[in-house]
Amino acid sequence: MANTTSNKKIHEYTADICVVGGGFAGMCAAISAARHGRRVVIIHDRPVFGGNASSEVRMWPMGAHGKNRRETGLFEEIILNNMHRNPTRNYPIWDSVLFEAVRMQEGITSLLNCTVMDAEMKDEKTVGAVYGWQMTTYRNVRVCADIFIDCSGDSILAELTGAEYRFGREARGEFNEAAAPVEADRKTMGNSCLLQVRETPVNIKYTPPTWARVLPDEEQMATRPHAPDQFRDNNFWWMELGGTQDTIEDAEEIRDELLKLSFGVWDHIKNRGDHNADKWELEWAGFLPGKRESRRYVGDHILTQSDVQSGGKFDDIIAFGGWQIDDHPPAGFDHKGEPTTYYDCPSPFGIPYRCLYSKNIDNLMFAGRNISVTHVAMAASRVMGTCAMLGQAAGTAAALAVEKNTSPRGVNEYMDELQRRLMNDDCWLPGLNRRVSDECRNANLIGNAVDRENLRNGIDRPTDENGDNGCNIALGDYVEYTSSKPFYVGEVHLVFDSDLDRETLKGGIQEICDCPTVCNRPLNMEPYTFPSTMTKGFKIIADGETVFETSDNHRRLVKHKIDKTVTSLALVPTETYGSECAHVFSFDF
Repeated sequence: MANTTSNKKIHEYTADICVVGGGFAGMCAAISAARHGRRVVIIHDRPVFGGNASSEVRMWPMGAHGKNRRETGLFEEIILNNMHRNPTRNYPIWDSVLFEAVRMQEGITSLLNCTVMDAEMKDEKTVGAVYGWQMTTYRNVRVCADIFIDCSGDSILAELTGAEYRFGREARGEFNEAAAPVEADRKTMGNSCLLQVRETPVNIKYTPPTWARVLPDEEQMATRPHAPDQFRDNNFWWMELGGTQDTIEDAEEIRDELLKLSFGVWDHIKNRGDHNADKWELEWAGFLPGKRESRRYVGDHILTQSDVQSGGKFDDIIAFGGWQIDDHPPAGFDHKGEPTTYYDCPSPFGIPYRCLYSKNIDNLMFAGRNISVTHVAMAASRVMGTCAMLGQAAGTAAALAVEKNTSPRGVNEYMDELQRRLMNDDCWLPGLNRRVSDECRNANLIGNAVDRENLRNGIDRPTDENGDNGCNIALGDYVEYTSSKPFYVGEVHLVFDSDLDRETLKGGIQEICDCPTVCNRPLNMEPYTFPSTMTKGFKIIADGETVFETSDNHRRLVKHKIDKTVTSLALVPTETYGSECAHVFSFDF
């Protein structure tokens, strides 16, 4: 007879920081904390990283609007790595890029396919551990940490720890938000199951399942772009339901209705009216809904519509947004009007650190769409480019808190240091300049580039106020720091031009915001190219000796340890991805 005794063993993990959730916010939180020397455990309930951007959901990771407003830091690092490895923008490779970014990062232990089930409190204000169940190994796990960062989107630790949170829409008068409803309610934006289609050389028939929704005419489809000539800017995001229900408790029911809708939409496109879609085939349908909104934590500050629309001028800025206030009606597809309402807001608008830690749980932080915001402000801050920056800020702050033996709230005493670390990691903070060392500023900077002083001005992108901020260096030429008095170089800090205003145009399809993945594929679509402005090959020379050389760079931010006292330090670009000269924003130490 088989042994049926239940195995109650709990697998224990101990870390400085535990991150819950593996979307862009969680990924960037874990990576940044690990790179700042902390031991990290990341728990994610799916087999792949990326959250709504993964192959399981396939939502485009969008970000700030406007010229040169693209998010940098870890988000840009991952996007550029994908451009380097994945020129056709296919999802299996994209998943591997995201997996590599986390799983291969030293200092991170990854628990995939693991759902957080419970939390253990040391006292009413302190989380001691979280418990999870890993479905692939049938293991119970317990993770102890000093600080917990909830990047689950659904704020899974809120109810488990007693952390204050909000659900639904605030009343207009609570924060004087013109875009809010008159009365508060529990309605939210809904969920979506997306589709992916491709063009073929032959006619393809489609027979819908008998349970698909029937959309016989254009009445409900009139405001939803659904013709093949509109696919380039359309991943069927408007197939949205569930905002009038509870997007967590009713998730399974909402999913079923979304599947009926998505297969019904494709039936409408193929079989009901002339949509010129004979040669288009349904290649993939999402069975895991992408979620826009659920629980939002309450922190020391709640970001509001006024904060967003006034530009977010905060002393404790740690990230920025730049998506418009994009408020979807709770009824989603069943709403008779437009599928969303847009309210103007500036790009960028600042987001303060006080939105990233709990008001009443001392060692609980959060990043992503679940930060401390109102429903209206969340409509602007929820997109993945912003969430990635929030995650990097939260991970960096948590690492600093552990280093200083303080709480997340206590990091406010070290705000200058937190902002310095973020900017040194290529996170742009509008209104602030990255500080360059006195040794670098005092050295002579020579070379043929007339704009070489930009290399140490601490502004690592073009801005409205300061113009280009870059330095053009001819290939094979150099810029060089020299001094009659030896100076110490610990680490060289380089920022290359990845074209933050880039657009890609290949095969007749232009991906909005240069998306790293493609949902709808026209026939014979060409591969995408890498930004021509990027520096591909370069040398770093110290006192006449080459201390670093590469011919395959694809990173915007490059840091290289030198740890030498020298009298000269030179940068020699040797190759770009197409530009005639190298365009460099930073070469300092």
